[in-house]
Amino acid sequence: MRLGIDLGGTKIEIIALLSSGKEVYRHRVDTPQGDYEQTLHAIVQLVEQTKIYLIGQNQLMPSENISIGIGIPGAVSLKTDLIKNANSVCLIGKPLREDLQTHLGHTIQITNDANCLTVSEATDGAAAGCDVVFGVIIGTGTGGGIAIHQQVIAGVNAIAGEWGHNPMPWLAEEELNEAKQVLCYCGQHNCIETFLSGPGMLHRYRQKGGSADSPQEIVAQAESGNELAEQFMRQYESWLARGLASIINILDPDAIVLGGGLSNIERLYQNVPGIWQQYVFSDQVSTRLLKAKYGDSSGVRGAAWL
Repeated sequence: MRLGIDLGGTKIEIIALLSSGKEVYRHRVDTPQGDYEQTLHAIVQLVEQTKIYLIGQNQLMPSENISIGIGIPGAVSLKTDLIKNANSVCLIGKPLREDLQTHLGHTIQITNDANCLTVSEATDGAAAGCDVVFGVIIGTGTGGGIAIHQQVIAGVNAIAGEWGHNPMPWLAEEELNEAKQVLCYCGQHNCIETFLSGPGMLHRYRQKGGSADSPQEIVAQAESGNELAEQFMRQYESWLARGLASIINILDPDAIVLGGGLSNIERLYQNVPGIWQQYVFSDQVSTRLLKAKYGDSSGVRGAAWL
């Protein structure tokens, strides 16, 4: 039995897969905000509840071995074994793997959530059969992962694919002046994440005089004819196209797969590829922009396969 956990900024989801890949259980809870101990408790409770359910359904023997994989919005430092680069900042500097292994009595595998999404989608998802895949999570943060021949490329520093903490390329002077007012949690200005993440999107829309409580509300306003919202969505699509064009120029992937909450904005798939052509160093762009087949559960499936 394989258990996968997606530890996100707003929700924690668990899935149970048989070795065949068949899903037999799934549940999610809200992520405790800014509280490491409560986050630990929530994960432990999810695992224990899942085991109780599976045993009750005769799908798991009490003594049967299980594997547990976790996707997180950050990475485990290869130097200290502590969490680094997490936009859920309460995790930074914490021995998450050690703490969970102590509480649960099982070996835990942890990797970046975007790596989980990428390997899932490259294996049997939207990009199945593609040799080179770049996976993107756009939600609370803006993560990225690379899979080549269905194998995740983690990198010698465990940061491969972290496009969100490069500066947004090709900024116009007006955009550059506005960007200087936005400081990323990593300590730098102009990070791609401050433009494309859900919180970054909301912040920049409000900077321009808009009013919304969620990215989905901005999209709804644009669809209903709000001129400011429509102009902002076109600018957001340009930002996304520029960010992804820089990836295409370096990696030249067969496909880019979008996951996370903002991947449900359908207009992105029609509009962004038409914009990125002017920024890609090629006379044609064959890279496909795809929506994750398993939606916001692709990451949790990838975690189960760790």
